[in-house]
Amino acid sequence: MSASQEKIGDFIKKLRQQRGLTQSEFADMLETSQSAVARIESGDQNLTTDTLEKISEVLNRRLVSFSGDSLDFQITGPTELSGEVTTNTSKNGSVALLCATLLNRQPTTLHGIAQIEAVYRIITVLESIGVTIDWIDDNTVKVTLPDTLDVENIDEETARKTRSVLMLIGPLAHRRDQFTIPHAGGCKMGERTTSAHEHVFNAFGIDIESKDDHYQIDASNMQTPDEEIVMYEASDTATINALLCAALTKGRTDISFATPNYQVQDVCFFLQECGVDVDGVGTHQLSITGQQTIDDPVTHHNSEDPIESMMFVSAALTTNSKLTIKRSPVDFLKLELLKLETMGAEIKRSDTYKADNGQTDLVDLTVRKSNLRALPNKIHALPYPGINTDNLPFFVPIATQAEGKTNILDWMWENRAIYFTELNRLGADITLADPHRVFIDGPTDLKSAQIVCPPALRPSMIILIGMLAAEGTSILRNVQSIHRGYEDVARRLNDIGADIEVISDI
Repeated sequence: MSASQEKIGDFIKKLRQQRGLTQSEFADMLETSQSAVARIESGDQNLTTDTLEKISEVLNRRLVSFSGDSLDFQITGPTELSGEVTTNTSKNGSVALLCATLLNRQPTTLHGIAQIEAVYRIITVLESIGVTIDWIDDNTVKVTLPDTLDVENIDEETARKTRSVLMLIGPLAHRRDQFTIPHAGGCKMGERTTSAHEHVFNAFGIDIESKDDHYQIDASNMQTPDEEIVMYEASDTATINALLCAALTKGRTDISFATPNYQVQDVCFFLQECGVDVDGVGTHQLSITGQQTIDDPVTHHNSEDPIESMMFVSAALTTNSKLTIKRSPVDFLKLELLKLETMGAEIKRSDTYKADNGQTDLVDLTVRKSNLRALPNKIHALPYPGINTDNLPFFVPIATQAEGKTNILDWMWENRAIYFTELNRLGADITLADPHRVFIDGPTDLKSAQIVCPPALRPSMIILIGMLAAEGTSILRNVQSIHRGYEDVARRLNDIGADIEVISDI
């Protein structure tokens, strides 16, 4: 028995039990024997990819990202994409909303929760403190809280792998006077401090102290801020923490320099459905009138992911393909689209329609084959409504196919621009000017290579996009960072013309 088989078996057993299935019932659904199920769950059964796919279908949960210590993509190019693809609901919205459910003492139903590693991690953390999470269907969960949250039993190993645990502090401060949270993790792209969060918590009278491996939180003096909170920096997660603190704090809280990004807006919409008065949604100035308690069943729809829409736009332009990207949240892509259209990208937009939350504006984007040219000025990210920092890397593979020299400035991260030069291994001509700036000369003919994914989501994804346009067969190794943020991305790209084989060491 290998350690990976044992881990997969235990995970499958937990999922089966969550769905209320006996081993016999599960075996019938898999068209196998109960003894085979027992071997699978004990880790004594070798699992083929086909078997994992069948189990995934029965349990409504993708298992491929758990299949072994190494997961690689074999990509044959160049690819010409075609047809249409639908934008999934957002990763960042999913994890933020799951954290926000800790405010509600009654069950919360969330639609549009992404089945990705980042979501599984925060669910594991929530379950470890006593929260019950039932998957109603592929992307719907019902969250039920116990009377008392067992914070002392938090899954520290999993918590350290996701920065989203910081968004648990605000809700937990309403339930516990004192508690600890493990240090947060996530993408490794340089130093990420908690200064913006600490500034918010201190404004509410919450003390947070960073120890060697955890944060010590004292919320015994939590109260409504005496004056307006000016955000320390443009931080989405810190703004969400301010909202979650204010939601159950009696009186009015004013927040200035709040980020109005998509996941922040989704949390605002959720709080409004919980009966919390939130004014200024979509602006940098928020006013929240807190409630004494949230104690009613609530249903909320998570909105679509603009970062995923941008990924497909980037893939289409890099491979010079015609592709329609449906359900794109246009308000969070306006500047990106303007820059691309100025570069010569031909992108047609449909009429606007509403997302399932009744708030977010969506369009269908049709990318056509285009003659691209470099912009004369730099491309850089800014807080919304500027170019989203998560969208900035997707300009890199596009720029490899544009005539001229493109200057991309990634000022928010110390080290992320360094990863952009990995595309040179595919034949790109990218010069690293300093840890924040690259110059990309194009167009270049990309060729196949074997590359190990960086320990960061978006840089890994742009390498995959480059490989789609590269001549020959490429290998992208250790793609777990991609599975952290994109649901079933290989199959979805294959459905629109890519040639990606998932290679798993089971």
